[in-house]
Amino acid sequence: MQLSKPLSLKPLIVALILALTILPCALAQSPAAEPSATVLRPAGTVKSVEGSTVTLTTDSGREVHILVKDTTRMVQAAPGLSPQELKNAPAVKASDLEPGDRMTVRGTPAPDGQAVVASTVLVMKKAAVAERQERERQEWLQRGVGGLVGAVDPVARTVTVSVVSIAGKKSTLIRLKENTTVRRYLPDSVKFDDAQPATLADVKPGDQLRARGDRNADGSEFSAAEIVFGSFRNIAGRVTAIDPVNRTLVVADLATKKPVTVKITDESQMKKLPPLLAERLAARLKGTAESAPAGSPSGPPPGGRAFPGAAGAPPQGAAAVPRAGMGPDGGSRGGAAPDLQQLLGRAPDVTLAELQKGEAVMLVATAGSVSTEPKAITLLSGVETILTASPNGGGAAMLLSPWNLGGGAPDMP
Repeated sequence: MQLSKPLSLKPLIVALILALTILPCALAQSPAAEPSATVLRPAGTVKSVEGSTVTLTTDSGREVHILVKDTTRMVQAAPGLSPQELKNAPAVKASDLEPGDRMTVRGTPAPDGQAVVASTVLVMKKAAVAERQERERQEWLQRGVGGLVGAVDPVARTVTVSVVSIAGKKSTLIRLKENTTVRRYLPDSVKFDDAQPATLADVKPGDQLRARGDRNADGSEFSAAEIVFGSFRNIAGRVTAIDPVNRTLVVADLATKKPVTVKITDESQMKKLPPLLAERLAARLKGTAESAPAGSPSGPPPGGRAFPGAAGAPPQGAAAVPRAGMGPDGGSRGGAAPDLQQLLGRAPDVTLAELQKGEAVMLVATAGSVSTEPKAITLLSGVETILTASPNGGGAAMLLSPWNLGGGAPDMP
């Protein structure tokens, strides 16, 4: 899944709300004083516009009707506006709004309690939202690192993560500063906007973690300005049942020997590996498993069980740009080791309808809960040779990452 797909809007929303707080003072003409009533500040995405009524889908998922009056101050905002710039922001009307635009509203409840009467509104056009998200995505892509948490040292404020590539596994030491932002994904979500504030003490070995910041010259250490982490499930096995109506499939997990029901969502990324790439990855897994003893960092874990979580190295910096010398199977004609996530990202899509009972699949899913099924984040088919090389599914799971296969920024879904 495009881990999100939309990248984090939280900083954007906070900025808009702060701007909205100073808007009455920043505008050339102050709005009329509001009645003594509860002040509401809904923020979200425009769903529809009918006359002077705007239906807003808030960031919590509910719908709110916004009533725009002749006295409503509505301006078009941009990220990072200063009070002076906000004062000169262009005015817009309800008729200028389109579905997908962002709105942050300040107002009071309507007399019937069914809507919000807006006194001031900040609008960000959907094109500006997309531009902002792309900038943030590139920031995470070019200044990010991600992998499986191997160790946490709360005293030294460091986290060690392992990153897997075609060339093998590499460890990176991530150092947290005093002002490093830490967020944790919810058990049933990979949306960055849903991630909750957390502390370093909440990070555990086996978690997936991604950091944004600066690396040292050889890439062995990383200074993090922001990290996001979560617990995810690796599942590798054969499909035993498919329910196209409810969009679920059941996989006989090789590691646990138990059936797992997984939900496929619109955000799930589903890929089919080309045979030559699958054979190459299988050869890598087989060689690693045979050369490393059980329990060693590069070998299978003791008892043959897959280490929880998955590790992957999304493209970073110049490596994010596809090389012209890549062969059609994902190999490198120039001899350079291609990036694993880049290769997976180039694999063709596959749909739920195309999967067959008995087919071998590998996937990463949310942890799920007692009342909810795990949701597929990434799913790979065409992996028969890989599971043959890794019969317990442990090595195969290390090829996947909950971060989007083709990108590298958190949803990031």
